[in-house]
Amino acid sequence: MTTVERLPRALRPFGSSQYRLLTAALAASLLSAGAWIVSAVWQVVELGGTPIDLSLVAVGSSLGLVLAVLFGGVAADRIPQRRILLTVEIVRGVGFSVAAFLAITGIIEVWHIALISFALGLADGFFYPAYSAWLPAILPEGQLLAANGIEGVLRPSVMNAAGPAVASALIAMQGPWLAFAVVAGLQVVAAAVLAAMRTTPVRRELDGPPVHPVRQTFIDLRDGFAYLLRTRWLFATLVFSILLVFMIMGPIEVLLPFAVKDQTGGGAGAFALALAAFGVGGAVGSLAVASMRLPRRYLTLMILAWGFGGLPLAIIGFTSWLWVMVVALFICGLLFSGASVVGGTLLQRRVPPAMLGRVSSLDFFVSLALMPISMAVAGPVGESIGIAPAFLIAGLAAPLLAIVTLAFARLGRDELAHPLDAMIDAEPVTGAGTAAGFETPVDEPHDSDETQTDLKNR
Repeated sequence: MTTVERLPRALRPFGSSQYRLLTAALAASLLSAGAWIVSAVWQVVELGGTPIDLSLVAVGSSLGLVLAVLFGGVAADRIPQRRILLTVEIVRGVGFSVAAFLAITGIIEVWHIALISFALGLADGFFYPAYSAWLPAILPEGQLLAANGIEGVLRPSVMNAAGPAVASALIAMQGPWLAFAVVAGLQVVAAAVLAAMRTTPVRRELDGPPVHPVRQTFIDLRDGFAYLLRTRWLFATLVFSILLVFMIMGPIEVLLPFAVKDQTGGGAGAFALALAAFGVGGAVGSLAVASMRLPRRYLTLMILAWGFGGLPLAIIGFTSWLWVMVVALFICGLLFSGASVVGGTLLQRRVPPAMLGRVSSLDFFVSLALMPISMAVAGPVGESIGIAPAFLIAGLAAPLLAIVTLAFARLGRDELAHPLDAMIDAEPVTGAGTAAGFETPVDEPHDSDETQTDLKNR
């Protein structure tokens, strides 16, 4: 038994020096992202900004992300992912440095923060597809579930907890300018760590006649959409996820504060505790899944966990006890994040390497597509029918949607035909495309899944 095999399953990815460096860079980046959220909001408040001003900043970030993420997927399938991540961290560092300079000199205005947030959103749109596509190039397949679980732990604990805590302390010491300066320093750390890593070639053969880059970009996007539409398990899970987000995110983001205030008499601290329960549940769920083997019924369990993870929301509108809300949100976070770890691993295991960047970006894009609409609809729905019925409908509709998805998409047959429970622990060979030694998954042959050969001959 090797030294890596002696480690607990959730920690085995740390046996790779490349993964240790990547995780250190990710942690620094997430910490700066969490600190930026709080420091940007507080800077707007100190400038006398209104809720509309805060919305402008939030929309700037979201708009940049949505506009960039599909092109980020195309880039991740054509450019070595380390270079993309390094560029993203440098751009983020420049953005934070500009904010710090403007704040220190006293000339910062709300529109500056909104513009910087937009630029940061654009950069983030390139981050996720590149990270998702790079991970299978530096880890064996058998460790991808654990690696995605580690990321699922880092996001709530570092970005949602540690980052805001650091920003709050720095703002209390000097003001938002100090928080901006510190997060810029964190980006230097992230960039330096990525610079120390090895570049792995893109796992895609790019032979063929030269095509204008703009035209090629849209050809790549078209191919990504075509793969999505022709791959039944992928299309079904993405449709399910977009409808699930529409049903549950609005109540959580918009109606939960009013449920906490009106039903329990709690204030900002109680609301923060409820959100923290959701985040802690997510970290626990991610760590638990990271410690397991990928189940044989992976699609069934993933869809059911997402669907029945929404069921506890049904009781939030009917309870006057804060602890009941906390428990319900903990369970939601636990099941949602655990299922998301499986979902991310499925993309990396079943999608051909040449398509992974684009498919990851499409997955991210559709997850965001209906979220703003859900938040816009939740308020009027809560006012018209009441908070309790709104949470009840969301909680009961989620598991029903899961059952309908499994029945109509025949995902049970698909997962048995494509088992992934065999753990592959051989070290990956770095190289490009099929020449690198990567096996292209032959997936859904009757649904016209594209193989590396199809892509190469296009």
